Amino acid sequence: MCDVVKSRNKDQKQLIKELKQTVLFINRKYSKDILSPLTITLGDEFQGIIKNVESGLSIIIEIEEYIIKKKFDFKLRYVFNVGDIDTQINAKVAHEMLGVGLTETRTKLNQLKSTDNRINVSMGDEIISSVINNSFVVLDNIINKWDIEDDYEIASTFLEYIDYKIVAEKLNRNRSLIWKREKTLNIRSYRAVKDIIQQAHLLAHL
Repeated sequence: MCDVVKSRNKDQKQLIKELKQTVLFINRKYSKDILSPLTITLGDEFQGIIKNVESGLSIIIEIEEYIIKKKFDFKLRYVFNVGDIDTQINAKVAHEMLGVGLTETRTKLNQLKSTDNRINVSMGDEIISSVINNSFVVLDNIINKWDIEDDYEIASTFLEYIDYKIVAEKLNRNRSLIWKREKTLNIRSYRAVKDIIQQAHLLAHL
């Protein structure tokens, strides 16, 4: 489950347009990993059922990077919870389903609103969940220092092409400047924390 942080302060028409665009992108790209598609349940909220933890973590990161790439001016609050669903899973739209997992996720999303964190992952193992959640705190701190107009384009290009020389070429910028920007944007730290998040769930199988 996911909702928009401080949605009341946003242009509502623009917000819903960009939210729909984001949900559509994820549903298409991750169609094989989604049991019930991301579905907007309220104007500023959506939910879905994902096949496994690995895909769920990748989807959260993918959404964040898509927002950066598109320069969308909103932040999302996420809860990714491993839990049971008692009713048949609706493969067409994430509505009309019941279960402890959904109830727990809703409760955790409401609780998250009273904290400074944007992301909460609960996958059964408290230690691994803590590693993932703390890693998301670091990732969020890096992203929060990026300005939409000044940094998002450069950061997004780095996330796609990695090598600063290629990034400089793609953006038609001076190589030395882009090399410096890689440092100030903490791109290497971002990638390192991203790798931790995407691989941490494997610890559960050791």
